[in-house]
Amino acid sequence: MNDLIIKQGKLINGDFIDIVINDGRITAIGPSAATGLPSIKEIDLHGHYYISAGWIDAHTHCYPHSPLYFDEPDLIGAACGVTTVVDAGSTGAEDIDDFYAVSRKAKTNVYAFLNISRTGICCQNELADMAQIDNKQLQNAVRRHKGFVIGLKARISKSVIGENGLQPLIQAKTMQEENGLPLMVHIGNPPPKLEEIADLLTKGDIITHCFNGKPNRILDDAGNLKLAIERALARGVILDVGHGTESLSFTVAEQAIKFGAYPHMISSDIYQRNRIDGPVHSLASVMTKFLNMGLSAEYILNCVTSHPANLLHLPHKGRLERGRDGDITIFELKKQRTELVDADGHIRIGTQQFIPIAAIIAGVHIVVAENTTAENISIKNSSAKRSTINGIPL
Repeated sequence: MNDLIIKQGKLINGDFIDIVINDGRITAIGPSAATGLPSIKEIDLHGHYYISAGWIDAHTHCYPHSPLYFDEPDLIGAACGVTTVVDAGSTGAEDIDDFYAVSRKAKTNVYAFLNISRTGICCQNELADMAQIDNKQLQNAVRRHKGFVIGLKARISKSVIGENGLQPLIQAKTMQEENGLPLMVHIGNPPPKLEEIADLLTKGDIITHCFNGKPNRILDDAGNLKLAIERALARGVILDVGHGTESLSFTVAEQAIKFGAYPHMISSDIYQRNRIDGPVHSLASVMTKFLNMGLSAEYILNCVTSHPANLLHLPHKGRLERGRDGDITIFELKKQRTELVDADGHIRIGTQQFIPIAAIIAGVHIVVAENTTAENISIKNSSAKRSTINGIPL
């Protein structure tokens, strides 16, 4: 008896497939992979809805006990069609243990970038005092939580670093050499200048808030891509969206993409306030903005599945393949008018929208996305009882 079978899901290329999941992993996948197979639970999409590997939001703030930027993993994760969330530095070495304990209670997969400040984001200027950076504490925390801590986070903008200039980033690069984890660098208002930051980054490092409209944006005054960014991209530095409350400009994103500066990861920088009040709302909302800026649906899906899985070294996630984790997102790609707002308050009218229907995590947790009104989906338990998607137990 198989744990879960999904029938007639539609891929973004229009093909239809079945997926069989056992013990948390995909064990069979193909056009007729589920034919004649028994299962404890079966979901039949009847070819009406898309499926992809589970969406990964590579930049969130989901430590519920954070004093500034906080949310519940399942509210920004599974309830929004997202199967994996990565917290981007809310916690440091002093509170990562508590975050780990809290995260184990969530249905959504949770990982963390560890802030180089031992206190995490307990205030807006956590790196204004270099004494907050304790390499021994950080390395011990990384070792304690190997597999949960998947990167380091340094917020390098004037409001965070005070008068310390590039010193916190230089220290972060030294700390990174000891553990080999990816380093995510937040950019905001100068000083230091973006050019100085970018020139210190190496292959696999991540620039987040890459399309912000602030003075430290990746475009120069003439609207061209800054040479330091071109050099960084050539070295293998990664661009992460990190929309957030202040960090996505339609104008900057569209212009940068014209110069070939495509995002490698599309992420939300979501937390309770910008989830409820906007302009973020959900990862699907951010994906929709890029869809209506001209990126293909397939490229956008890669930016929330295979790209973050590869770049953040999550080898069992990000692809619909035999042996990968049984994390699946069911969604619609709906043609309808939608009003889109960037972080600068600029409004665009879109014509297509990503709408999550459900998140399936390890083939066990099946969470229907908020406000879902999907029809033409049926489920069947081994008892042969059927119901619509809205009847799937949370």
